Amino acid sequence: TLSNFIFALIIVFFFINCANRGTPNGGPKDEIPPTIIKSDPENYSTNFEGKEIRVYFDEYIKVKDLQKQLIISPPMKTQPDVTPLGGASKYITIKIYDTLQPNTTYAFNFGNSITDNNEGNPYPYYRYVFSTGNYIDSLSVNGNIVDALKKESETFVNVALYEVDSTFTDSIIYKETPKYITNTLDSVTTFSIENLKPGKYLLMALKDGNGDNKFQQKTDQIAFHKSFIEVPTDSSYTLRLFNEDIDFKGTRPRLISGEKIAFGYEGDYKGMKIDIISETPSEFEYRVTKDPKTDTLNYWYKPRLEVDSLVFKVSKKEFEKEFTARISEQKRDTLIISTYPSGNIGYDEDFKISGTTPLLNFDDSKISMMDKDSIQVEFTTDFDTLLNTYSIKFDKSEDDNYRIRILPEAFEDFFGDKNQDTINYAIKTRKASDYGYVRFTLINASYPVIIQLTDKSGSVKHEKSVNKTGPVDFLNLDAGMYSIRIIHDVNGNKKFDTGNYLKNLQPEKVSHFQEIEIRADWGIEETLSFN
Repeated sequence: TLSNFIFALIIVFFFINCANRGTPNGGPKDEIPPTIIKSDPENYSTNFEGKEIRVYFDEYIKVKDLQKQLIISPPMKTQPDVTPLGGASKYITIKIYDTLQPNTTYAFNFGNSITDNNEGNPYPYYRYVFSTGNYIDSLSVNGNIVDALKKESETFVNVALYEVDSTFTDSIIYKETPKYITNTLDSVTTFSIENLKPGKYLLMALKDGNGDNKFQQKTDQIAFHKSFIEVPTDSSYTLRLFNEDIDFKGTRPRLISGEKIAFGYEGDYKGMKIDIISETPSEFEYRVTKDPKTDTLNYWYKPRLEVDSLVFKVSKKEFEKEFTARISEQKRDTLIISTYPSGNIGYDEDFKISGTTPLLNFDDSKISMMDKDSIQVEFTTDFDTLLNTYSIKFDKSEDDNYRIRILPEAFEDFFGDKNQDTINYAIKTRKASDYGYVRFTLINASYPVIIQLTDKSGSVKHEKSVNKTGPVDFLNLDAGMYSIRIIHDVNGNKKFDTGNYLKNLQPEKVSHFQEIEIRADWGIEETLSFN
């Protein structure tokens, strides 16, 4: 009937209407990046004199992470404004405020900062290039970045060229921005510095801590080619990124408790001297200890002095400076004894006893050690005055328990205080079957070398210095995965020596091998071959 037909039409219209309101399901995801329609001025323009650039896209785009992604080469002293930031637009505007150098090719490297507004598909590694002269410089320098010590390099590393001309000095990397610059972005290995002029250059890389394109020893990693390079060049350059050893510097001391002055420092404290210049009585004594947690040496003295300040001279090699420490009456630190380790102890590990104040006398007759069969265990001691720590050395058996008792007045500190209570400790060794081992055979090695077993973060768990051919055994290893790192210890000082830019020193070479798995109660043999 006519009424039924009309009712059916209403139902069909209703469902069509509902379907139109919904969002279609399925279909391929949009993975197409935005397309550039035009640029004004055109990309790769010459005789550029403008102050504004616009780049137009076929869809709405947004710009993200620009501070990290955008690299301008040569760097500009006054940064341009790039919009949009935070919103969506169909074009990018670059407003230039810096005075541009004549006859120079500029490149804006956007990395992956430009994406479409909906799906976030990036326009990959977009570069806008112009020249203030009548041609575009077209030469390039290519290479890769590696970490001097670690298996993988940092990401977002700046690679730069400094022009070697009549104004060039070695200190330029501390004071000036480079002539040309690029960034590895999220590529951990490769770089390409493009649109270069012919010339002689210093090639260097920087993991820049504060983004100022200048080297700061405390915060930045650096790499540099051992000699100047000539452009054009067909060579590919490998730069090894490293942390320099920080130059020693003493900082202003301060009284932190009674007769205890903290002397902070930067760099390596070994060889640091603290001499008092102020007049002191004949009975004056002092001790210096290393703070276990901070870059500080603590200067302890007695007797208490009725003065407002004390003058000291801090020195180490080329550094020498006088400091004044303000003095006031404060409560002294009290003697508290601490030990390490707790729980399990390794077969080759010492039991260590430290104090919160400088330890002066130790009566070893008031310390006793027994094993699980209640048999007295013989031990010897070794005292590190700077670390304020006694090392208790004794022979250990597998799967054994050791009870250590420290009686009252076993320790006396610098101020005459003694421990007043009996202290008991319990430590134990594990079964030999809980450990694994590995034997290394080295082929074509140039000795000496240092073999290190590290965890995933690169922290050294075990190491041995090797100076002759023959198998090298690592025993009593905890089960787990280890990375193998070989340091080519050229000077034989049994440690990794980093580089130094001003001394033109490259870091010692390091070789990495694949991970090994150590299993409990199991041993493996590994051959390490060197080219």
